[in-house]
Amino acid sequence: MRIKPSLTRIRHAIVPVLTGPPILAFLPAITLGAFWLGGEIALLLASLGLPLMFAFAGAFGKWPATYQVPRDSVTGLMLRDGFESAATHIHAMAAETDRKSACFLIELDDYAELVEHHGQTAGDLVAQRSGERILAALRNNDVVARLGDKRFAVCLAPVPQLDLELCIQLAGRMQSAVEDPISLNGVAVYVSCSIGFCQNRRAPGHSASDWLDAANVALAAAQGAGPSSIRAYAPDMERKPGGASELRDEVQAALENGQIQPWYQPQISTDTGKVTGFEALARWNHPARGLLTPNVFLPVIEEAGLMERLGQVMLYHALTAIKAWDSAGVDVPRVGVNFASDELRNPGLVERVQWELDRFDLTPDRLSVEILETVFSNTPDDVITRNIAGLGKLGCRIDLDDFGTGHASIASIRRFDISRIKIDRSFVMKADRDPEQQRMIAAILTMAERLELETLAEGVETVGEHALLAQLGCDHVQGFGIGKPMPFDQTLDWIAHHDAKLQDAPRIGRETG
Repeated sequence: MRIKPSLTRIRHAIVPVLTGPPILAFLPAITLGAFWLGGEIALLLASLGLPLMFAFAGAFGKWPATYQVPRDSVTGLMLRDGFESAATHIHAMAAETDRKSACFLIELDDYAELVEHHGQTAGDLVAQRSGERILAALRNNDVVARLGDKRFAVCLAPVPQLDLELCIQLAGRMQSAVEDPISLNGVAVYVSCSIGFCQNRRAPGHSASDWLDAANVALAAAQGAGPSSIRAYAPDMERKPGGASELRDEVQAALENGQIQPWYQPQISTDTGKVTGFEALARWNHPARGLLTPNVFLPVIEEAGLMERLGQVMLYHALTAIKAWDSAGVDVPRVGVNFASDELRNPGLVERVQWELDRFDLTPDRLSVEILETVFSNTPDDVITRNIAGLGKLGCRIDLDDFGTGHASIASIRRFDISRIKIDRSFVMKADRDPEQQRMIAAILTMAERLELETLAEGVETVGEHALLAQLGCDHVQGFGIGKPMPFDQTLDWIAHHDAKLQDAPRIGRETG
């Protein structure tokens, strides 16, 4: 029987005419005809009947449970239950009318760090602005919801034509809108977002739940590719089994059997372009889930109380990499390893680091100890203080990570003998197009120069950002625009390729002539 789909198509064809602007063209003719045929009584009936007809048509055409659902108190958007109900309705309607739709999941990158550094009020403001901008990029009948602190969802109203290219363009438009600067206490703050989406006809199953699950898989793939990425669902994207509880059962074995190892992201000089080091970043090569990034498994490791063990594994592999680079005749001056608070609270940390360096026959200056600025700003205890000072006296370089987000005092910078500050990516993002960002970076670089500190900018993604930082006097840069994190066996080829480019490339730096 095709009667119900036919009635549905007729309803969706007629209701927009009866409830939308086209009907306004007929109102004068309707009222004049009523008066001509029936006099004043007919005119009165038409005047009373038309509003009732519009109200009935509007109620007949609206989607159930779309607008009468609980709303998020911060953004005013519907919540998960309302969105799932609306998506189910859209999925069914698209199937009945042979139309197309798509479901998008949008997640703000580094939202937890934003709240930690600027407070929940700032996080709410960013979420509110993001929701407003997503709404502004869509049509009135598309559905938008807030599924969590940092996640938004969009389900497009069914349309006759919607191909992959249009979906990518729409995702890019929403991403650009979200990533425009947000004024926070007079300072421009940049956030990035990752987007995953699935078209209704590409979903792996036949239900709305399968559709939403596929969009979630695409979002996970986008996040795995790095910040500000967009991915469309494809059948070869492996569905990720299990959750955090399953990871907790596996993490200790993963640390011991070599599944968790560092990937290395290059750092280069803005004056010479040469490699000045690599940062070791943890990656978990999970046998079923594929490559997992730290935002997925670090909370699990911390909850399991294994952060110190992770630090030991990372240090061992990082020093092994230095020896391998040396053996290959490649000049990598140092490698940076992040030291967590749990590790810094170990009274025997300095002796263990000394033992590891002696074991590999390496001088301490080949190791950069990277410590988050929040460790300094949160008034570290005596053991942490002694360990940081001891590592500095040992000869290790001390890097202050994510500078500008933790409010460390200049006094603490001098007391701990910091060698270099790493400017957080939130200051670097789109700095080549934002004068306010440029002034902030210039102020940080001026302070660092007066304190005789080296500087490194994180999150450099474009040639414009690289050139600006070089002109402003930043010593080193690191980011996807320079090189993505890579396993050790790819670093040698990357270095060779990079050195080859330096032979022909013009020098980017402060000295121009």
